[in-house]
Amino acid sequence: MEPPKQITPAKLADYLEVMTKAVFESGMSWSIIEAKWPGFQAAFHGFDPVRVANLSPDEVDALTADTRIIRNRRKIDSTVHNAQVMLALEAEFGSFKQYLASLASFAIATKDMRKRFKHVGDFGVYYFLYVVQEPVPDYHEFRTKLLETGTRAK
Repeated sequence: MEPPKQITPAKLADYLEVMTKAVFESGMSWSIIEAKWPGFQAAFHGFDPVRVANLSPDEVDALTADTRIIRNRRKIDSTVHNAQVMLALEAEFGSFKQYLASLASFAIATKDMRKRFKHVGDFGVYYFLYVVQEPVPDYHEFRTKLLETGTRAK
């Protein structure tokens, strides 16, 4: 398998999209997620963080019936929560990029992001940071450490 494509995020929606992909890929076939991704982009309004953060309960219910996406209620709820957190961090730090810059190391980033965001484990943090071109350890070192510590890669 080749590494995921990296991006240079231009707006908060770019970060939310990458994090949402990390959330939905957890425990799923990546090829299924890739095939459905255009549906995700449409269903989540281009990952506009304000729009996603303010989805009503009825809109969330509608997403659980939307065949364009993986209809996992916990992951849909996590996406709404994560959009809310990203907006709060952007307000607190001036930008989401500044929040990421405040995390002094990969270990600190992993601990902080797992605490703040829902449905994001060690591997999800690694994937997210890698794709948005933030510093991460070598992948093989990362996997070896996970195996040595017995940590499940989510």
